[in-house]
Amino acid sequence: MDCLFCKIIKGDIPAANIYRDEWVVAFDDINPQAPHHKLIIPNKHIATLNDLQNDDNELIGHMVQTAKMLASKLGLAEDGYRLVMNCNAHAGQTVFHIHCHLLGGRQFKWPPG
Repeated sequence: MDCLFCKIIKGDIPAANIYRDEWVVAFDDINPQAPHHKLIIPNKHIATLNDLQNDDNELIGHMVQTAKMLASKLGLAEDGYRLVMNCNAHAGQTVFHIHCHLLGGRQFKWPPG
């Protein structure tokens, strides 16, 4: 498989990892859109949100709980933060391995671009 995120999980490509457990890896986004921009990716390869199965519910919950924990550790919880998951090209997904963007450290506008 030629998946960028799978290569990061395996350690074939270096990343600024900030968290790792048996379910997910979290690291700094290489093109940050906020003072804090982290990616949380599952160790299991799932190309898009459309490919999720019912048995992935616990994994998705763990990704959100990991984002919450990281937001707290980074001092973002009180002021607020944004979680984003894009699905397919029109939504802005560029790496086809599901991932959650954790963004914080500045005021965000709504609606997003």
